[in-house]
Amino acid sequence: MGLEVPLVQMSVLLQAMVGACVVLAAGQVAPAPPDPSECATTAAERHGWGEPTRRSDFSDGLPGDWHPYGPEPGHDEKGIRTPEAITVADGVVTISATQDGTTGAMSWHPGQRYGRWEACVRSEAASGGLNALLLLWPVAEDFPVGGEIDWMEIMSDDRQETSFFLHYGPDNDQDHGSVRHDSTRWSAYALEWTPEKITAYVDGEEWYATTDAEKFPPRPMNMTMQLDYFPPAGGPAAMHMDWAMQWALPESEPAELSLAPGDPATGQPDDYPERAPRRLG
Repeated sequence: MGLEVPLVQMSVLLQAMVGACVVLAAGQVAPAPPDPSECATTAAERHGWGEPTRRSDFSDGLPGDWHPYGPEPGHDEKGIRTPEAITVADGVVTISATQDGTTGAMSWHPGQRYGRWEACVRSEAASGGLNALLLLWPVAEDFPVGGEIDWMEIMSDDRQETSFFLHYGPDNDQDHGSVRHDSTRWSAYALEWTPEKITAYVDGEEWYATTDAEKFPPRPMNMTMQLDYFPPAGGPAAMHMDWAMQWALPESEPAELSLAPGDPATGQPDDYPERAPRRLG
C-alpha cells in the first residue's frame, strides 16, 4: 500500500522546500538570505535612507576597515585600551572591559564630513566607571578644535539613559541632551549630520537635534565604538554591535586621511604618531 499525504500537508511541505532552497533558471541555487538583524526598527528604514555607502555585519570577523586602538592608555590616560578586548563571534563584535580598566575601542575608516551613520548595539549593565559610546571623532586627530559628536554615550549603570554630547571650540565647550531608553536590549542608534542640522535617533525616533551650525565639526570625522573607563569601576561590563552602516550625502566631503587595512588606531596621536591616519598612496 502506498503512502498517502493529504493535500494540505503536501502544500505546506512544498512551501517549506521552496523557502529553504530557491533554484534559479540556470540551475544555480540562490544564496541564503543574510542573517536577520537584531534591531527590528531603524532610522534608515523609517526615514527612507536607502542603501548605505558602506556596511559591516561582522559575519567574517573584524573587517580590515575597523581599527582597534592600542595597546595604549585609556580615556584620560586611565586604564588601558587593548585590541585583545575586542572579539567577534556569531556575527557580533564585542568590546569587553574589566574592573581594573582593561578595555577597548575601535574606529571605522575612511571618514567623512556630513553623512549618516547607524549601528545596532546592546550594552550590558555595569557597576560604575564603564561608559558605552558611539561617536564621531576628528580624522585629523585635532581634538578639541576638530570637534567630537557623542551620539550615544551611556553612563548610567543600568543602561536606561543615553546622553548626547556635541564638543566644539578650542575650550572644549559642550552641548548636551539625553533620552530614557533601555539599552540593555538591542537598539538602533543613528546620527544624521548635514550642513544645517545634526539629528540623533534611537530605533528610528528622533531624540536630539541642533541647528547651531557654528558648533559643528569643521572637518571629516570617523565613527568610533568605545567602552571607556572612568575609575573606579565596580565590575566588568561589555557592549556589542551586530552591524554598522554609513551613508554619504551629496554634500559629504570624504576624508583625505585614513588608515591602511588592519592598521592599529590611536586616540593619542602625539604619543603614537605612527598609528594616526595619514594620506595613503
